[in-house]
Amino acid sequence: MTPSQPEVKQRVSNILVLGGSGFVGRSVCEKLVERSGGADGRIVVPSRRPQRAQHLRTLPTVELVRADVHSDVELVQLLAGCDAVINLIAILHGTPAEFQRAHVDLPRRLVAACQVSGVKRVVHVSALGASADAPSNYLRSKAAGEAVLRAAGLDLTVLRPSVIFGAQDQFLNLFARLQALAPVMPLAGASARFQPVWVEDVAAAIVGALDEPTSIGQTVDCGGPGVYTLEQLVRFAGRCAGCERPVIPLPDGIARLQAMVMGWLPGAPLMSADNLDSMRVPNVLSGDLPGLEAFGIRPASMEGVMAPLLQGRAGVARLDLLRANADGH
Repeated sequence: MTPSQPEVKQRVSNILVLGGSGFVGRSVCEKLVERSGGADGRIVVPSRRPQRAQHLRTLPTVELVRADVHSDVELVQLLAGCDAVINLIAILHGTPAEFQRAHVDLPRRLVAACQVSGVKRVVHVSALGASADAPSNYLRSKAAGEAVLRAAGLDLTVLRPSVIFGAQDQFLNLFARLQALAPVMPLAGASARFQPVWVEDVAAAIVGALDEPTSIGQTVDCGGPGVYTLEQLVRFAGRCAGCERPVIPLPDGIARLQAMVMGWLPGAPLMSADNLDSMRVPNVLSGDLPGLEAFGIRPASMEGVMAPLLQGRAGVARLDLLRANADGH
C-alpha cells in the first residue's frame, strides 16, 4: 500500500467493536485476543442483548457491555479510554429508513462521538459494490455511510467484502438446510455473480489494518480466489450436505413477486426485492483497489473450508431448520 497519512507509531490496545457479537464480530474478537496474547488492552463489545453473546465471555480482555449504540450519549461513554473503533454493524434486509439508520446515521453518530472522545482510528466494514448510484438501498446506504466517515478527517480504513462464508454463516448453511427440506429450489437471481470470502480472512484483514499505518485512507476489497453464480453456490451447498436438489432459476418478474411475498411474512426474508437489486451488480473484485494480499493474506478457497463443514451437516440439516423454526415461536 502507498501511505496516504503519517505513520501511526503507537499500537492500539483498547478497541471498541461495534457489531462484535455477530458472525464476523466473533472472529474479529478472537483475532484481537490472539493479537494481544490475551494479556493487555480492552476489547469492548456493546450489545442490547448481552445474553445472546455469551460465546464472547470466555475470551480474555473482552468486555461485553449492555448498551444501545444508536444513543449518542452511550456511544461517547463506550469510546471513553479507547484507542480505536471497528464498525461491523450492518443489516441486509430492511426499509429505506432502516438502512439509513444502520448504515448512515450510525456512522454520523460515530463521527460525532469520536470527535468528543478524541478517537481518530476507525476501521469500517462496508460492502463490495457500494456506490452512490447503485441499484439497491443497501448498496447506496453503504456508500453514504462511507462518505460520512471519509469527510470527518478520521484515520479511516474501509474494507469491502463480498459475501462472507464460514461455520456459522447464514448463506451456504442456509441453502444446505433449505435443500434438506425442499424437493426443488426455486431460485431468484440465479445468475448473479459472487466472490465469496472466508470470515477468518476478513477478520484477519480488519485486525491487520489496525497495525498497518499505510492502510489509513485506503479502501480494501475483500474476496476469495473463486467467482461463482448464485446457482453454483446453492448446488455446492446442497451437494456437500448430501441433499442437492434441482435448482429452478426464476425469471425476474416471478422472482420479484416471490421476494414481495416473502417481505410480507414475519421474520427476516430469505430474499427481498432490495437483495435482487443488489445482485444486479456483480459482487466480484474489480482489481482497481488493494485486496487481502495487502495484509499478507492468501484467501482461502470456499471448497477447502466449507466442504468438510457442510458434509458434517448431512443428516442433521433437516433437524437444524426445524429447531430454528421452533426457536422463532
